[in-house]
Amino acid sequence: MKNPIIVLIREDLRIHDHPALYAACQVGHVIPLYILDEETTLGEAKKWWLHRNIETYQHTLQSINGRLWLDKGKVEEVLSQWVKNTNAKAVYWNRIYEPDIYQRDRTMAQSLSSQGIQVKTFEGTLLLPPWKIKKDDGTPYKVYSAYYRSLRKEEIPKPLPALKRMSVPQLQDDGMTLNELDLLPTIPWYHIMESIWDPGEEAAFKRMNSFFTKRLHDYSEGRDFPGKGLHSTLSPYLALGVISVRGIYHALIDMESKPIEPFMKQLIWREFSYSVLLHYPESPIRPLNEKFAEFHWHSDDEGWEKWTKGKTGYPIVDAGMRELWATGLMHNRVRMIVASFLTKHLLIPWQKGAEWFLDTLIDADLANNSMGWQWVAGSGFDAAPYFRIFNPTLQSEKFDKEGTYIRMWVPELSHLPNRYIHKPSDAPGDVLKSAGITLGVDYPYPVVDHKAARKRALEHYEEIK
Repeated sequence: MKNPIIVLIREDLRIHDHPALYAACQVGHVIPLYILDEETTLGEAKKWWLHRNIETYQHTLQSINGRLWLDKGKVEEVLSQWVKNTNAKAVYWNRIYEPDIYQRDRTMAQSLSSQGIQVKTFEGTLLLPPWKIKKDDGTPYKVYSAYYRSLRKEEIPKPLPALKRMSVPQLQDDGMTLNELDLLPTIPWYHIMESIWDPGEEAAFKRMNSFFTKRLHDYSEGRDFPGKGLHSTLSPYLALGVISVRGIYHALIDMESKPIEPFMKQLIWREFSYSVLLHYPESPIRPLNEKFAEFHWHSDDEGWEKWTKGKTGYPIVDAGMRELWATGLMHNRVRMIVASFLTKHLLIPWQKGAEWFLDTLIDADLANNSMGWQWVAGSGFDAAPYFRIFNPTLQSEKFDKEGTYIRMWVPELSHLPNRYIHKPSDAPGDVLKSAGITLGVDYPYPVVDHKAARKRALEHYEEIK
């Protein structure tokens, strides 16, 4: 057997525009190897999504005469054993920029190189490497709008073609089975997600094409309205690299007759998030605005439990949290509303909310998640004024006027008239009775009064001015 190339498969479960796999296939025998990293914590929802996409990816590779080997453990130790057992001459991978993984990969590359193993790394996660876009003085951007203008001037490489065939060696070691990775939860709470999400590259392309042809034209005006269903739903596929961001970018550029900038800004916000993560690796746990290191957060176990379970008494917040639990996703406008409620109405640290999202989102992405939470909390570089406090009732009335989204996810309120569905605690007794609701029994009273919570939050913000 010729000395093969091991390609580490990570957050790139695709054959289209897969730089590491494409490069290796031009050389000779390839061993695509997925190692479940026992030192990296995966959220329960993303574990389910990963299982389903690995399963689909195995079939995809088989269709081009390939296969996927599976293993788990400490990545550097497991990979070293595979190199030894297969007499691999090289290891290729697409870079991951989560700080711990990025540093480990660099150490691993040095170790392999010192043993005479060729190491090649590629950009398979972003439009451009996160060190590429900088200010004229060489420092990273801290303001998104300036970053956006700078990146839009750059030429983005075209996506590589999908692999048609690969050559894999016969190995004595079959590795592990997918079930041995133990990714599926023991209690099957994911039945709704199963009915909503189709795994795999083909499903991702179908979603992209459907979004571009049916919803992109109305995205700019309608994306803030959760009941309209105009968002792309591509983020779960991007989170595992099932679809290429360069592929999305160039497909978007080709949509000349459609207004592409609003969605383009979403793609480039993701790039900006990764730039911040690379240059400020503590950002998932430390505020980017140092003032917030002194912020007086609260410990509120009751508020936390009601927030996570969607029982705060604020229907738009509860709808979002229940959508998250059931589907593994939440509409982006509602993410901002629920995050603002946690950090500003309940004064619970944004880091705790960020952890909950990482555990429950199938599109969990450390860079995007950290930036989003810091932005809402006001502690990020490019945040809105940190004292801005969303009124969840006004947000609900503005963006879910007819209560479509609330009725979908908080069905006990479905018979309330539009006038009261955004704030059931204001409804007269006869209206509640007619809708079959007893407050405190069928639906909770508000966990906190908005005016009092706003006043308390502003007092806390005043302390760090």
